[in-house]
Amino acid sequence: MPATRLVDRGVIRVSGDDARDFLDNIVTNAMETVTPGRAGYGGLLTPQGKIIGDFLIVAIPDDEGGGFLLDAPLLQIPDLMKKLKLYRLRARVALDDLSESTAVIAATDGGALPADVGLAYDDPRLPELGERAIVDRDGADELADAAMADYHARRIALGIPDGGRDFLYGDAFPHEALFDQLGGVSFSKGCYIGQEVVSRMQHRGTARSRVVPVLFSDGVNPEDGVEASAGGKPIGRVGSCADGRGLALLRLDRVADALAAGQVLDAGGLAFALAPKPPFIRFPYPGEPEFGAAA
Repeated sequence: MPATRLVDRGVIRVSGDDARDFLDNIVTNAMETVTPGRAGYGGLLTPQGKIIGDFLIVAIPDDEGGGFLLDAPLLQIPDLMKKLKLYRLRARVALDDLSESTAVIAATDGGALPADVGLAYDDPRLPELGERAIVDRDGADELADAAMADYHARRIALGIPDGGRDFLYGDAFPHEALFDQLGGVSFSKGCYIGQEVVSRMQHRGTARSRVVPVLFSDGVNPEDGVEASAGGKPIGRVGSCADGRGLALLRLDRVADALAAGQVLDAGGLAFALAPKPPFIRFPYPGEPEFGAAA
């Protein structure tokens, strides 16, 4: 199976007797579901509910030392380490940045990786993303020979946001980044940092902006990060693009108003339309009968 080395990912190890409880008290997802062979997806928030960083959480088997590995954006590793150390207090937890000695690889086509490639796990956000693994950096390039562009093209086609590309750290709320659609937030576990804001958005239905897949005319991509508009008014921002497809963080109520008025959706002078709604998305789309201002 073709595999890609994700050079924009880093790894943090969280170990010690209190590792599970420590993480459960601060991250958005429920740690009880994270076991060897079953990874989780979650994030660390500010007290105001904004995303500091998101990551996949992988349980290390006890016979390999136990604890957890965070498969996280490389550029966010310093901030995540700083916050984790701040919240550690007296917990019996050790924190180690393993980014220099490890690498993250992912199946490019959404399938399985070869056996015995390292600590392998299914991407918990969506089965179609396939398998990933954390491996020793030495020899990682021999395991993964597919281009990063191929991996991201598939991710974009599936409608899966990527932090730093499709939403901005320190600015976006979990609902905007689709945490609630991708198993990245628990609404039943106890308190965690930022939980009050996230719960309020869930119960009041106030997530007006969402990352959604879009299609550009003639298969031409705009620049990443360009403003999206309709009728001369801003409606959001376009993130990552490939092969005429993209992901955009849009105010869906404004999109609905623009479509009702017959206005063209525009990004950098390129017309675009909403792509068909991915199966994993459960919130109403503009144009659907159940769509309302609080969608």
